[in-house]
Amino acid sequence: MKNQYRVNEQIRVREVRIAGEGESTVMSTRQALEMAREQGVDLVEISPNAQPPVCRIIDYSKFLYQQKKRAKEMKQKQVKVDIKEIRFGPQTDEHDYQFKLKHAQEFLSEGNKVRAYVFFRGRSILFKEQGEVLLLRFANDLEEYAKVEQLPKLDGKKMFLYLAPKKVAVVKKSQQKMDREKREAEAKEMEQAEREAQAVNSGLLANAKISDEAMKKLQETNE
Repeated sequence: MKNQYRVNEQIRVREVRIAGEGESTVMSTRQALEMAREQGVDLVEISPNAQPPVCRIIDYSKFLYQQKKRAKEMKQKQVKVDIKEIRFGPQTDEHDYQFKLKHAQEFLSEGNKVRAYVFFRGRSILFKEQGEVLLLRFANDLEEYAKVEQLPKLDGKKMFLYLAPKKVAVVKKSQQKMDREKREAEAKEMEQAEREAQAVNSGLLANAKISDEAMKKLQETNE
């Protein structure tokens, strides 16, 4: 990065465009260098292919630090996408199919791609149409989670299907889950409120009953 920009005397063009806060000025390179020296900073060429080249009068060391920091932040934000493999046989039973379907849903929900394939061993290559049907069913069952990047394709003894996560579907599913949880929470609150109301009513009735009995005893005593 240090050799990526020309600085000060390395800039040998006759004139440059100095970029500032919301404005730019064209001047001779000599004049721009003098301005940089007066401010105790550097003349840095930002866009060498522009006509004239665009420069900034800045602290070069600080500029490099900011550029490295920005590059590091961008690298950290990049999402690493892994490819998870799901293997089938041409005659996979239903239980095994559902088990692998569940794993694929988890992989896709985590943002990973899925490479599903049917492995044909020996004479099982005769069932390649059956393997293709299996992979197409797999893609259809994952429609909410994934989009097809490559339809089933035979490569040697393996038939591959490539799936990529469908972000929109995952978000939609999450929103549905949030709405359901909200409804459940509201229902619980209503149920709790009803129980509290019943408890209050029961307490009032009990107090009323005690009061009646107390009045009756008081009347008997007066008699």
